[in-house]
Amino acid sequence: MAAPGYGKRSAPDQAARDRRTFAHLPEREAHIAAHIDRLPDGAAIDVKTLAKELAAYGQHAIRTALNALAQAGHLFRHRGTVGEGRTQWVFRSYFSRTPRSEAWWKRFLKGDAPKPQPEAEPAAPRSEAYEALAALGSADPRLPLSAAECEDLEPLAAEWLARGIPKARLIGILSAGLPGEIHSPAAFTRKRLLTKLPPEPPRPTPPARPAVLSECANCGTPGRPEALPDGLCHSCHGAPAPRQPAESARSRTQAAAAAAARAAHQAGRARFLARPERAAGQANSSPSSSGPRAMGAGR
Repeated sequence: MAAPGYGKRSAPDQAARDRRTFAHLPEREAHIAAHIDRLPDGAAIDVKTLAKELAAYGQHAIRTALNALAQAGHLFRHRGTVGEGRTQWVFRSYFSRTPRSEAWWKRFLKGDAPKPQPEAEPAAPRSEAYEALAALGSADPRLPLSAAECEDLEPLAAEWLARGIPKARLIGILSAGLPGEIHSPAAFTRKRLLTKLPPEPPRPTPPARPAVLSECANCGTPGRPEALPDGLCHSCHGAPAPRQPAESARSRTQAAAAAAARAAHQAGRARFLARPERAAGQANSSPSSSGPRAMGAGR
């Protein structure tokens, strides 16, 4: 440490330390500046002390580097007397991570250094819809829109972009065929955005899912997965066979009724043929071997 009052003095309102703090300096100056920046206030930063702490550089190199840091605004050395009424002169060294101008250092020594202004927050990036509306005034002087009007019309313009209209084409559509005089550019642009809005593009039809068939893990019978619980068919799973459709049951009922009707018809015919008078009639009507000869003999 230096004698009290003669060591490093840090300037106020410095930027935060990061890897690029001294990136604008040459390698040697950046190395020495980073070393001084890490030293506490009151530490000795004279040439001999720094040459002992930084073995890579001699006193001549340290002195040259300190002069370069002073020119860059990181170091300011002020020569003044030790105290009031004393004639001894000394150098006091001030260091700033943020480079300062000579005018700033002089005002700082007088106690009226300007306070740093807060950094303005970066503006949020504008959307393509806003940029298209803001460019209308450049495309045609009859359509100048203010920032507030662009923000108000931004959702309508965004709908055009969502429907596949590029920004350049949107600007061309809104600025084409304008009348000779436009009293309200914002109202005129709103009307065009509403009346000329293109239709929504057709949605693509999702591809049909191919039918998926599985096989019974036991017998290999093919079927849909929902018809093969646990990977087994109804027969192998021990479950009752599925009920037949109503159409099959009705067909079986009609077939049974037809069979019953045929059986009744056959039974009725058999009873009819078995009646006695029917049997006698058949006997009388049948020809005998002697009948014709007898009739002939009578003649």
